[in-house]
Amino acid sequence: MSDSLPLLLRAARGESVERPPVWMMRQAGRYMKVYRDLRDRYPSFRERSENPELSYEISMQPFRAFQPDGVILFSDILTPLPGMGINFDIVESKGPLIQSPIRDLAQVKALKPLAPEESMSFVGEVLGRLRESVGNKAAVLGFVGAPWTLAAYVVEGKSSKNYAVIKAMAFQEPQILHQLLDHFAESIASYLRFQIDSGAQVVQMFDSWAGQLSPIDYDTFAAPYQKKVVKLVKETHPDTPMILYISGSAGVLERMGQTGVDIVSLDWTVDMADGCTRLPTNIGIQGNVDPGLLFGNAEIIRNRIVDTVLKAKGRKHILNLGHGILPGTPEDSARVFFEAGKGVNDLIKAST
Repeated sequence: MSDSLPLLLRAARGESVERPPVWMMRQAGRYMKVYRDLRDRYPSFRERSENPELSYEISMQPFRAFQPDGVILFSDILTPLPGMGINFDIVESKGPLIQSPIRDLAQVKALKPLAPEESMSFVGEVLGRLRESVGNKAAVLGFVGAPWTLAAYVVEGKSSKNYAVIKAMAFQEPQILHQLLDHFAESIASYLRFQIDSGAQVVQMFDSWAGQLSPIDYDTFAAPYQKKVVKLVKETHPDTPMILYISGSAGVLERMGQTGVDIVSLDWTVDMADGCTRLPTNIGIQGNVDPGLLFGNAEIIRNRIVDTVLKAKGRKHILNLGHGILPGTPEDSARVFFEAGKGVNDLIKAST
């Protein structure tokens, strides 16, 4: 244990810390004017996320503005796909589009194993620069998409509201889907190892769409592959804390705690006290302020942070939103969130 390590890393490892560390999902992005100005100059999302100069600059924007305890790589969960032979684009206001959706076994068998040091050297470069830049003032976070969520995108071919195409595959041709999920698990584990070797100190796995599965199907199509990713990464990097986030996770919360991750990130639909009760005490908690609350006034934001932190008291806790910060959120609200998070001990004293 060392006080010289970043607060977020110490907290994620379960060390006793002076306050919960605070960062925000999607803290780099559209709500910031400095980001929108850069986006106007570089309209291609893939260029912004895959050009190391631009990705580094965008990753640092919220750190310069708000000094969060975590600096997360500006990238996308689909970034590893081209390295496996799946091309995609991200269209502003429409989201990701997969050029050739995967629908049959031949396409799955044609996928290449991911070699991230070759196909995504830019990610390693950005993570290394971030570590150098922030030192111990913040932890550097890496992230990936989990196998089910990646599969949902590449089978559907785009974002979906009902996931009918991938669910049809799951229930009609499950062997195809399982082979695809296994390929993604191996590849994502390699990608996480690469991120950690490049400078990431804490990593988060987003299984954003696993909340669309019934619990029995989560046990079949999501959890085994989450567990495989965790197992493979922990074999080589046992001391790197791993976080799992699922949107709409209330129905599978206990299952998330059984995947081997160190921390479960709660969305805002679960009360923090309930979430703590439903997860084993050795599992850390991240979250879970409603991002919509940041459209409220400063007092409301501060009060909710106090409520969240008090409910998580006694647990390994990382303060965060329950989902990504929303476009259009006032920058001043983000500032209030970070300042309140850092000053939460004083806020609690003042409220008692």
